[in-house]
Amino acid sequence: MDAGIKDRVGSGRKVTVELPDALLRKAQESTGTGVTATIRRGLELVAASHAYEELRRLRGKVRFSTEWQKLRADRPIAARR
Repeated sequence: MDAGIKDRVGSGRKVTVELPDALLRKAQESTGTGVTATIRRGLELVAASHAYEELRRLRGKVRFSTEWQKLRADRPIAARR
């Protein structure tokens, strides 16, 4: 077992980290959740930012075979709002 890291079957990893009190407090106030949920949300945002960056790199490089106006015209009016 590595110091500070314990594996639990089916539930991920338990990790011990040192965080500045002010940063953790500010993050918890922002999320309105506890420590674990706040840390998890932060990690999700880091992972998502990588995915968004990859998508941004594709901007202008992907060609679609249909126009968005045609796709939108195919939807009922109520769904367009």
